[in-house]
Amino acid sequence: MSGVAPPPPNTATATAFPAPPKKTEDEKVNYLDLPCPIPYEEIHREALMSLKPELFEGMRFDFTKGLNQRFSLSHSVFMGPTEVPSQSSETIKIPTAHYEFGANFLDPKLMLVGRMMTDGRLNARVRCDLTENLMLKANAQLTNEPHMSHGIFNFDYKGKDYRSQFQIGNGALLGANYIQSVTRNLSLGGEIFWAGQHRKSGIGYALRYNTDKMVATGQVASTGMVALSYVQKVSEKVSLASDFMYNYMSRDVTASVGYDYILRQCRLRGRIDSSGSVAAFLEERLNMGLNFILSAEIDHKKKDYKFGFGLAVGE
Repeated sequence: MSGVAPPPPNTATATAFPAPPKKTEDEKVNYLDLPCPIPYEEIHREALMSLKPELFEGMRFDFTKGLNQRFSLSHSVFMGPTEVPSQSSETIKIPTAHYEFGANFLDPKLMLVGRMMTDGRLNARVRCDLTENLMLKANAQLTNEPHMSHGIFNFDYKGKDYRSQFQIGNGALLGANYIQSVTRNLSLGGEIFWAGQHRKSGIGYALRYNTDKMVATGQVASTGMVALSYVQKVSEKVSLASDFMYNYMSRDVTASVGYDYILRQCRLRGRIDSSGSVAAFLEERLNMGLNFILSAEIDHKKKDYKFGFGLAVGE
């Protein structure tokens, strides 16, 4: 009869055997559409930004002048002490000063950077896109000191969900690495190298897990090195980082924690490590094209105190 209501559903059965939740599209892993990972050599870059700022001692002045959209010149002056090797536990420093002249050519497919110092050292970097997926990177340092000049060439290939690199350098150095996206957040990689001049070879493995809020990395090599790092993105402007380094051959262990705080006009980074060293690095934008830099480091164990300030003019 059309006027009779249908019987109520069996609530006991519905409660005892709930319908399984449907898997959303975000939870599924599409292995044919994975992101391209970052280069193998940069898996720790977020942690290095917080824990390894460019600390210095003394006074530094950098001036960059753009001649056109692609070519610019730079001048750098540094005055401060330099540490020299010593058999004693005390740190020996001698006052030094040097000037550095640089030339930069920046193009979407070609980058040329050169630096010439007053002590005779010449540093050069080249980055060139040979094809859409193949890149050439070269670094060289030439000096008057015997057996101290070196050069290295890297050929980087960027695939859809992987990266590979082949490396060749003087001293019969050969190396290769590969990193592959396994899921949208996890990537795994490995490397192998051979240094013919020193008769040393090695193999290593690495993993990286990243989300919008955190980055965790791990790396181990046959040379004895074990490196772990973790970065927590508290907000868009605040990041906390930590790392752990262990060499199972020499039994050396170091650990550090740090932060990276980006304000409206400045960026503050700092760290403290297990050796008793505390450091802070401040970059403040005073005006358009004018930055003020403060660097401080205290090593309580060695009783070594370093303080530096500088100015960077130009974009």
